[in-house]
Amino acid sequence: MPMRDVALNTVMTGNGADGTALPMVPDIRAVTTSDLCLTIGDKPLIRDVSLSLSPDGITMIMGPNGAGKSLLLRLIHGLLPPSSGGVLWGGQTLSDDLRRAQSMVFQKPVVLRRSVAANVEFALKARGVRDAARRDALLDHVGLLDHARQPARLLSGGEQQRLSLARALATAPKVMLMDEPTASLDPASVLKIEEIVLEARANGTKIIFVTHDLGQAGRLADDIIFMNQGRLHEYGPSDLFLSRPETQAARDFLQGRIVA
Repeated sequence: MPMRDVALNTVMTGNGADGTALPMVPDIRAVTTSDLCLTIGDKPLIRDVSLSLSPDGITMIMGPNGAGKSLLLRLIHGLLPPSSGGVLWGGQTLSDDLRRAQSMVFQKPVVLRRSVAANVEFALKARGVRDAARRDALLDHVGLLDHARQPARLLSGGEQQRLSLARALATAPKVMLMDEPTASLDPASVLKIEEIVLEARANGTKIIFVTHDLGQAGRLADDIIFMNQGRLHEYGPSDLFLSRPETQAARDFLQGRIVA
């Protein structure tokens, strides 16, 4: 499985007031998987995936249908327990404290049966925050402030997904995991969500993003994981993967051919 150089930068260092080096501090945005496997019944779905992802930027997970993209995302976020292997965030197993530093956005928007504003308030209150100004700033950021009093269920699909993003950002996550959040949305909604994702990246949030969209990968990705049949086939910088893939499966995928 080809692996190309990606700057990992998994620890942060600095100097004390006297100029001496401070101890290295693991970056909890950096994830490492070791021989990660998932088997359900007697069917292996994820097979021996070993990766080390940079704590910075946008990592996209790509591959044909059934490749294991969403399963991999759920495994690294702890929504599924692996059959074997492990996942470490900043060298630590996923604890409740680490999970609180992460958020996830699903393909199908999840909204509560209450107003748009109350959806964001719910996420803030879960972290002990009661701040109307913060709520309104989040809604304004995703372009929904004018809909604050509207029932969330009456929003369009793109608006509901932006509301899901506002709730995810309410927790100021260090890591945001996104499972095809723009699938089946109109172009204007895709553009707005991509703008929000790029701003989160610029603010230091690590993004791990599943997509089928090659154009989107070209616009957003810093590095790309390519999965096929539950296996990691390639991992490297996005420009190299998109222009010079190293495996036949990746070349077929990029050319729109059936991937064996």
